[in-house]
Amino acid sequence: MYGWAGNVLWVNLSSEKIIKKPLDEKIAHDFLGGRGFNSKVLFDNVGSKTDPLSPENVLCFGVGPITGTPFPNNGRIQVSTLSPLSGILGDGSAGGFFPASLKFAGYDQIVVIGKAVKPKYLLIDDDHVELRDAGDLWERNVWETTDMLQEEHGDDFCVAAIGQAGEHLVRFASVMFDKYSSAARGSGAVAGSKNLKAIAVRGTKEVKIARPEEFDTMVEESKEFFLNDELQKEIATYGSHLGMVRWWPGYKYFKKRLAPDEVPSPLKPESWKKYEVGRIKCYGCVVPCKNVYKIPDEKYNNEIGKGLQFETIYCLGTNCGVVDPVAIMIMGNLADKYGMDAIALGNAIAFAKQLYELGIITKEHTGGLSLEWDAKDDQIELIHQIAMREGFGNIVAEGMYYIAKKFGEKAMEYCYHVKGLCRGPGNDMPPLWGLGNATSTRGADHLRGRTLAISPNDKHIFSKLIQAGHLPRDPVPLLITAENASTLADSLGCCKGSVITWSSTLPLIYKYPLWEGVVKLLAVVTGVEFSIHAIVDCLERIYAIERALLVKRGIKRKHDRLPLHPSVSKTEGKNLQIEHEKLLTEYYTLRGWDPHSGAPTRENLERLGLKYVADELESHGPYPDWDGPPYWPLEKYPTGGARA
Repeated sequence: MYGWAGNVLWVNLSSEKIIKKPLDEKIAHDFLGGRGFNSKVLFDNVGSKTDPLSPENVLCFGVGPITGTPFPNNGRIQVSTLSPLSGILGDGSAGGFFPASLKFAGYDQIVVIGKAVKPKYLLIDDDHVELRDAGDLWERNVWETTDMLQEEHGDDFCVAAIGQAGEHLVRFASVMFDKYSSAARGSGAVAGSKNLKAIAVRGTKEVKIARPEEFDTMVEESKEFFLNDELQKEIATYGSHLGMVRWWPGYKYFKKRLAPDEVPSPLKPESWKKYEVGRIKCYGCVVPCKNVYKIPDEKYNNEIGKGLQFETIYCLGTNCGVVDPVAIMIMGNLADKYGMDAIALGNAIAFAKQLYELGIITKEHTGGLSLEWDAKDDQIELIHQIAMREGFGNIVAEGMYYIAKKFGEKAMEYCYHVKGLCRGPGNDMPPLWGLGNATSTRGADHLRGRTLAISPNDKHIFSKLIQAGHLPRDPVPLLITAENASTLADSLGCCKGSVITWSSTLPLIYKYPLWEGVVKLLAVVTGVEFSIHAIVDCLERIYAIERALLVKRGIKRKHDRLPLHPSVSKTEGKNLQIEHEKLLTEYYTLRGWDPHSGAPTRENLERLGLKYVADELESHGPYPDWDGPPYWPLEKYPTGGARA
């Protein structure tokens, strides 16, 4: 095969059997790669009652046909599973060099099932694949685990690993790639529940290109764009730190969003330069969007960190009431070492602080730990407790939705969640952003499509495309186009970040009408002559099968909600809800889903070649309503190990 490596690894941890299967050509053409492959495997292999932390859950690692090629910004891997934080689809995208290394070893996907009796790690060295004992790696943090595996096998191995948070089944634990890149939404806890500590991979093969000369031309055109575009130059200089003055970060659990002139000076993009000692980029990228920084704190031995993102600064910083950059860097490194999603971690802490301010949580609950907004040292201690499931941290480790259920109805009023995930209250964002959070297939989310769903009047790169007629002007079609574009990026193995949500197809859009650049790119890489219609069908098919998985897990229209701040008046709240429901109905209709239930219709599924999905949904009958994942007694979780 061209583009695709042509192989899928199935790893059964229970039996310790590893099977290399050829990639089904029809699946490749219908689901493209990465997220598409993973979402199909999940729907086909998990049931309506599968516990995300049980051996029956499936953990998938997928790359795309562009991964490992010279095309810019291709260094992404998609990790998908049933999320222990939400109980529904949990997938995350990570970068670095691991994705390309997996492709060079000859694999498009790894599917992990079962549970090992004792801790294991997966070693992949081209065609040689085996499970090895990870007893000496257990209770080690991500950085230590990565170093130990590279010392044993060679520094040309790339490593994906979990830290103590994954071992202790913290529900927002991440699998970390190359130490610093997080695949969020709970994949680390699932790996921990399976006793899978790490994957080490080395690949020495090449990705075969169908039409190399044409491909080389497209590569050079794209590189020229990324090297000369003004936005890309800013990203190369500041990375996602630009968000601090452009994306209105939350403050003290979304009491408000900070306008650019309200952001504390030490947290503005240029201020982080005083800690910067270098910049890095992922495989195949020409835009060094990530910083390398040194923490000026002797207690932490002037520790080096990498890739401090806007989301970390605001979720662990301003939204928790902490504005000290040194404390934020310390907490960011702890999240990486323990292996935790900084967004979910920060939101859970900020929510707990809000309940503390309201008197719902007290020092009696926290064991004396202060949850005052500016108590940065106590917040650092709480992060340790969360990862190790000690004290009050054992409760916060369950995530926001659990905290709200535990502390009662008043607490739930402040839980701004959609399907268990939080992006803030819906009343402080434009209606279409709220709709994007509501319709995201993994819960409230900033990367499923809403980033593109902006006002056509904004001075933004996508406004040019709207004005030129390459993107729809009407809000709901624009959101669906954005969701499809995000699905495309995750399935091709491309980065959304450098051009917001449009992935590395953006320079092609300037030369070709919408989607034609993608068609040409896939043709020269894979040799498959997709039509525009076929590409759009692929993206619709992936989103539909993800929605079908959600239906199987009990998601209905009522769960595509718009959370509102309690201070919103009844009249304003009613008007916002009416507008939301109107947009939601239009969205379902355009997607080809039932406007009453939010489920894909049989007609829609059969048109997309998913008759078996429709048959399965209909054969089951009504599914029980979603109410979060199954929760274990807190004392059941494993404890122990060493602090990072």
